[in-house]
Amino acid sequence: MGKEKGGFLTPKAIANRIKSKGLQKLRWFCQMCQKQCRDENGFKCHMTSESHQRQLLLFAENPDKYIDDFSEQFADEYLELLSRRFNTRRVHANIVYQEYIAYKEHVHMNSTQWETLTEFVKWLGREGKCVVDETEKGWFVAYIDRNPEAIRRQEQVKAKEKMDLTDEERTSKFIQQQIVRAAEKDTTSKAAEFTEFKRENEEEKVTMSLSSLVKKKEEKVKISTDNLFTIPPDSSGSSKGESSTSSQKREATKPGLAGQKRKSALDEIMEFEEKKKEKMNRKDYWLHKGIVVKVVTKKLGEKYYKKKAFVKEVIDLYKGVIKVIDSGDKLKVDQTHLETVIPATGKTVIIVNGAYRGYEAVLESIKEKKFCCTVSIKSGPLKGRMIEDIKYEDISKIYQPS
Repeated sequence: MGKEKGGFLTPKAIANRIKSKGLQKLRWFCQMCQKQCRDENGFKCHMTSESHQRQLLLFAENPDKYIDDFSEQFADEYLELLSRRFNTRRVHANIVYQEYIAYKEHVHMNSTQWETLTEFVKWLGREGKCVVDETEKGWFVAYIDRNPEAIRRQEQVKAKEKMDLTDEERTSKFIQQQIVRAAEKDTTSKAAEFTEFKRENEEEKVTMSLSSLVKKKEEKVKISTDNLFTIPPDSSGSSKGESSTSSQKREATKPGLAGQKRKSALDEIMEFEEKKKEKMNRKDYWLHKGIVVKVVTKKLGEKYYKKKAFVKEVIDLYKGVIKVIDSGDKLKVDQTHLETVIPATGKTVIIVNGAYRGYEAVLESIKEKKFCCTVSIKSGPLKGRMIEDIKYEDISKIYQPS
């Protein structure tokens, strides 16, 4: 029996399959015909073939349609690989691209509307499909998950924050009602009335007997021999008055009681509500959109260290997209790499943590030795309320573009 020519297991067929496994040169690939040539001679033969000429005639009729189709297919496959392989993690754009082109039948970028990977990444950022930022190592991308399940989780977080804010407003309203009630009680209470002293009978003469006063004085000095520690009461009850007066003096001279003001019921209620709000609103995350922050890590590069930026977007409560004020670069960072910025007195700040989380306030004074400051609420039901000894990390400056 003779050998079969052109069989599947012939050495030539095996060699062709091995050669076609790896990636070939991009310049010898025809996107319209979906054909990869191995060398320049083969590519020239393909260009003069009848099938390729027919595809070029179809492309010439409506070139924009084909380019848009290739661009859409390329973007969908790139994003699908990014979401499946890296999810919402930040990754170098070229790493994703190298994994994408490892698939032999992928859509080549030279057939799309983007000439380079950088232009494609910028397009992803403009369209809101990814969070992109440029560093010294190149462009980085992070997929924005628009899955209904992910959106539902984000809505649950927002609903919880809204519920916490509603409870805070309810507490503020209750405190305001208590203040109004206390003010009404003060106005309704009768004040002491002072009238002019008038003598009923002006003709009546006033007489004084000195002898009776001397006798009373002698009686006070006498001490009983039966009990040296008892003071005999006199007929006018002066001993009782003196004892009560002396007891009042002793009470007044007790250490710790002089100058101590007792708290009213309203003060106790407000103090209780303050502790309740502090416990409820004290979180382990503090990033807010629109605040000014300072980069305190060198991991992002020396040029960003100690630079000021503002939070453009908050992601997953603990991460955010910031924009450097000087250079305009956008970075996706964790809150552990940032710290708050304290402005000059009289400027507007936002309270990022604690009992009054989310309120805008005016910086009144700074206590440098205690690392805290005093602010007053700028708007809302608690407008004008003064908050003392608030820590530096609980407030931050509001960004105002120049």
